[in-house]
Amino acid sequence: MDSSTNSLDDVSADSSAEFPDRASMMEVRLQAQEDEITLLKSSLADALRRLRIHDQVLQLLKQQVIAVNPSAARLLSQACCSDCSSSSRKLSSSSASDGIRHPATSQLSDTTVTNANSSASTDIQTVPATVDQSTQTESTPSGQDSGQDRVPLHGRVQSLQLEDALVEGPSVSEGNRAKLHRVPGMEEEDEEPEDEGGGRGEQEKDLTWASSVEEPIQPTTIRGLQREDLLDGSCSPEDPGSASASFKSSDQNLSCRSGPLSPIHEREKALVRRNSEKLGNPERQRKRLDKKAASSANLLARSPSLENRAKELIASAGSPGSRRGTYSQGQSIKMFIRGRPITMYIPSNIQNYDELKMEPPSERLELDWVYGYRGRDGRANLYFLPTGEAVYFIACVIVLYHINNRTQRHYRKHTDCVRCLTLHPDKVRVASGQTAGVDKDGKPLQLCVYIWDSTTLVTLQQIGPGTFQRGVGSVAFSFADAGSFLCVIDDSNDHMLSLWDCTKGTKHAEIKTTNEAVFAVEFNPRDSTNIITCGKSHVYFWTLSGGQLTKKQGIFGKYKKPKFIQCFVFSLTGDVLTGDSEGNIMTWGKSAADIKTLGKGAKETYQIMRQTKAHEGSVFTLCTLQGGGLLSGGGKDRKIIRWSADLAPERECEIPEKFGAVRTIAAMDEEELLVGTTRNAILRGTFSDGFVAIVQGHVDEMWGLATHPSQNIFLTCGHDRQVCLWNTEEHKLDWCITLEEYGLCAGFCPNGSVVSVGLSTGRWMVLDLLTREVVSESTDGNEQLSVMRYSPDGSFLAVGSHDNFIYIYSVTESGRRYTRFGKCNGHSSFITHLDWSKDGKYIMSNSGDYEILYWDIAAGCKLLRNRFESKDREWASYTCVLGFHVMGVWLEGSDGTDINALCRSHNEKMVAVADDFCKVHLFQYPCPKLKAPSHKYEGHGSHVTNVCFTHSDSHLLSIGGKDTCILQWKVIGGGVGNSHERLASASSTSTSSPEPATS
Repeated sequence: MDSSTNSLDDVSADSSAEFPDRASMMEVRLQAQEDEITLLKSSLADALRRLRIHDQVLQLLKQQVIAVNPSAARLLSQACCSDCSSSSRKLSSSSASDGIRHPATSQLSDTTVTNANSSASTDIQTVPATVDQSTQTESTPSGQDSGQDRVPLHGRVQSLQLEDALVEGPSVSEGNRAKLHRVPGMEEEDEEPEDEGGGRGEQEKDLTWASSVEEPIQPTTIRGLQREDLLDGSCSPEDPGSASASFKSSDQNLSCRSGPLSPIHEREKALVRRNSEKLGNPERQRKRLDKKAASSANLLARSPSLENRAKELIASAGSPGSRRGTYSQGQSIKMFIRGRPITMYIPSNIQNYDELKMEPPSERLELDWVYGYRGRDGRANLYFLPTGEAVYFIACVIVLYHINNRTQRHYRKHTDCVRCLTLHPDKVRVASGQTAGVDKDGKPLQLCVYIWDSTTLVTLQQIGPGTFQRGVGSVAFSFADAGSFLCVIDDSNDHMLSLWDCTKGTKHAEIKTTNEAVFAVEFNPRDSTNIITCGKSHVYFWTLSGGQLTKKQGIFGKYKKPKFIQCFVFSLTGDVLTGDSEGNIMTWGKSAADIKTLGKGAKETYQIMRQTKAHEGSVFTLCTLQGGGLLSGGGKDRKIIRWSADLAPERECEIPEKFGAVRTIAAMDEEELLVGTTRNAILRGTFSDGFVAIVQGHVDEMWGLATHPSQNIFLTCGHDRQVCLWNTEEHKLDWCITLEEYGLCAGFCPNGSVVSVGLSTGRWMVLDLLTREVVSESTDGNEQLSVMRYSPDGSFLAVGSHDNFIYIYSVTESGRRYTRFGKCNGHSSFITHLDWSKDGKYIMSNSGDYEILYWDIAAGCKLLRNRFESKDREWASYTCVLGFHVMGVWLEGSDGTDINALCRSHNEKMVAVADDFCKVHLFQYPCPKLKAPSHKYEGHGSHVTNVCFTHSDSHLLSIGGKDTCILQWKVIGGGVGNSHERLASASSTSTSSPEPATS
């Protein structure tokens, strides 16, 4: 890979990729146009310079021709007077009269030719005194005509049209020949092109060329020289460095102005080329030209790479999601993300990149524990099983948590977030529904309701595959017929209600319910033909008859109609009890038909029989007890109240504010309860002893995740402003604090005593793990922070910010004192990931516009321009999503934001990836080839924001975004050998076996 391409890659990486796709395409095209304009400007500047040289050389030639042949003055004056005529006509007439062929492209001479009479015995160079005084000429002593002074005519030495000034016919002996001597002290016009790195080499020596002629130069001689010049491959007419096309018309006019010249009779006269740039200080002129435009020869020589580069960028920008890789010269790999070229340099220990064989890792993941509970927006999503397990859901996982043994089992058939749950009358079977979800192309996936065995976790029936739209909002088993039917309400606009045979999986009836939200559905426990639904501003009573469902609406009458009917249950007497947003419990009963008012066709209706004020704020849940009592859970007052059968309050308690409002209640027995809250916690307790949390989780989107360097604990933070420390062995929350702003990133100090947390406002703080106190805090910029990373020895802390900077702090006093050391300035977009080298001197960083930059921290946070030098550097951690060793994690068509995070294991055998499609991937490390196979794991119901291995690599932690779920995966299996041994062996073997398929 040449350095010019490398520099272009670095320049192209300075633009931002956070704009829309169309803006990115326009930016690439604009860059290509700017490169083309630069070439045109430089060519024009060089053309003007050569024209000035041309004019001065022409004036010099005229004076010298007049000096050696005074009779030519009249012809020259006639030629100058005829300039007003057409150039093309003049050219044709001159050629016809003289019988001399004019080349299509006249060439400017870079050689000084000296003419002399055949009787001359010495070589003498003469300079007229009237010519430019800044040009000095030295005479060439006689006798220095040695072979080493004699040089061939180079391709850059071009001949001037002199045929008209020469004597026609032979006038000298055949043995004489022309000789060219190099005369020091004269400046050579053509400058050497710049080196590949863009810098200039040594100062060129100013040279010109003089010709020692022992015979008159004939027209045939000059034609031969011109043919040799054109045949020289170094300066062909097509050579971009010649820029001959820029001077074609001007040289033709020059040929016409020169006109036919008389033969030369004087002896020992010389023609010397003059450098038009020596009008002042030559160095100053040269610097001025270098600043205005680079040499056209140099730029045009580079133009193919510029043009090809622009074509590649535009072609790749045409498909915003394109990602493809190429390699050249065995040194680098180039991949494109959203039209941006990213160059990866191949480490020295890889000899045969093409022969690398990528395999899935020998390790696998097994779901070990699920942290969290979805209570913020769920209803009736917590049940207690006879096995002593609580069944609930979060993300795509239904958890069966044994309360006394503190163990978990997981039902994982769902492909997207679980929305509803119900328990069969036999207390064994469970039905669950989910959100529809979409595939990578945005197309909705088919969904169904699963009926499964809670003892064996075996799926018994799939209800309605492809029938439900958007998702399943509510499900309920019938009771009167031992659970033969299942009622399902989907999330379509009409909230379709359907009845299904649980055994056969066939649909019995279907009907539209309402365009408003539906919160719950239940069968009448005494009659399976009666169904009730409730939701926004409605209570509907449904009757099944002859395969058809009919609806009756509940009449509120004199009572205020609430905005939401949140929940309902059936009392032992058969009445319906509803809880609403006004804090009331309504008792509904069936009334006889009002024949007097409505006539003979009147039908029986359901009306409110009694209203009981229960809570301040909404009544979120109602739960019946075996003895006929009733439990109600309040929202705003966070109270749980126990009622007698006739709705007289008996006992009440209030749950702590930090757990939120009561969302659902499940009775373990007559005394002990399970309570799900709106802040995603499950509480266990009694009215007399109070309630304690047995399940806790975050409430909002999580991004920050860090594992302890030596203990089995990890820390999370998110948009709910909570910072939580978890224990992976005991599967519990050790402590939780609430901040003023929400946290986005975290990192443990290598000594393990403190942890730093980056916040959304540019502020960051350091917490003591034991006391939970803030031991240090600082602010860097006013934008959110994205990375907190300590160096391996803990002497530095790197803070990556969305203001495009990386702030470096020196760390002392065991992580309790921080002093600003420097700032890394060079990224053109926000920092996304960074890692320290093993020696703690260098940093590798990624940004939002897909840059990979390297920094020398020990040298003062200096940006390393030559990224090739970092190809063999070893990194203490590997979390950067862009890099040679993890290039294979990117899927075909990735747009650059599909991978949110990755983490290499401490043993450097595997790398875990968190993507935007709810998946966790496990790759072999390193995986430098595209389309590397991996193990893929589901469980999250939202984009996976972060992954991290524990200190012993025994477990992997993954956190979700909107699903607020933390999944703890156990690493099982494993091979022998580290990543360096595997990479070296893979690169040295030659095999044609196909790559294994991605699992």
